[in-house]
Amino acid sequence: MKRREFIAIAGGAAAGWPLAARAQQPGRVYRVGWLSIGSREQTIHIIKPFEEGLRSLGYRVGENVVIEYRFADGEMDRVPALAAELVRLGVDVITTGSNANTLTVMRLTTTIPIVMTNSVDPVGVGLVSSLAHPGRNVTGFAQDTGGELNDKRLELLKEALPNLLRVGILWNPDFTPNRNRLTSMNKPAQAMGLTLVPAEVLGLDTLEPAFATMVRERAQAFVVLSEPLLANYRGQIAAMAVRDRLPAISTTREYAEAGLLLTYGANLPDQFRRSAAFIDKIFKGAKPADLPVEQPTKFELVVNLKTAKALSLTVPPTLLGRADEVIE
Repeated sequence: MKRREFIAIAGGAAAGWPLAARAQQPGRVYRVGWLSIGSREQTIHIIKPFEEGLRSLGYRVGENVVIEYRFADGEMDRVPALAAELVRLGVDVITTGSNANTLTVMRLTTTIPIVMTNSVDPVGVGLVSSLAHPGRNVTGFAQDTGGELNDKRLELLKEALPNLLRVGILWNPDFTPNRNRLTSMNKPAQAMGLTLVPAEVLGLDTLEPAFATMVRERAQAFVVLSEPLLANYRGQIAAMAVRDRLPAISTTREYAEAGLLLTYGANLPDQFRRSAAFIDKIFKGAKPADLPVEQPTKFELVVNLKTAKALSLTVPPTLLGRADEVIE
């Protein structure tokens, strides 16, 4: 379905809702559960636009909406207990920023609506029945469902490094979509004359062995298949990349801000801002099962020239000219 058609249909459906359902209930205080694998400090850049999105729709945090924030501070084994706490509180909706968080909450409740503020291949991993008709108590955003963005990242690395032949893939095999992502990269890599060098990361203590693998296998650059675990380690990954003189690319600007050479992907603050609209519709009576999963509409290329200088690398002017942001 074309975006314009979807907007028209969605708008028509909204117009058909009863006035009482579309209006906020006077005196009602809604409760939103926020479940994050990271820390508050690591996620403040997406918390602010999320709250701004709610405010733009008439919700005032601390007045007619309360947000119950729960942060695992990078300790993934804490997530189930935090999710159970939100379910016990009986919040009106729970927002989840990753596949793992969404699955954890789904195991605990089939009635509390769940808004995926970010997910990868939600159909393939069983979060929803389809993007158009989620069918359960889950809806929200999905990105890179076909792996095309990783193909684009390979192209960008090749443009930055014309003599590139061997590319490391830093990945977490425990993140289910990664296996399909890695497989789907083989064909475009071959077409570009690239050999992929996978390097597994299962925790912070496996970062050094992963980099040792890429160096030993003569990788000239690498791609980070991002997910919550590696996102928490982005600072360490960037530092090791400079240390081993390996240009790298990943998904969102947060990696470039941490020190990676390039990032290309969805604008997460924009996505979290837009997720407030899902919550608003649910508060007004819509069921997650009937709210189509959306995909990002805003993508950005970020180039870190400070890192390029540290790597003694000249970024092609054509690449710089297309960058949405250049970190100097």
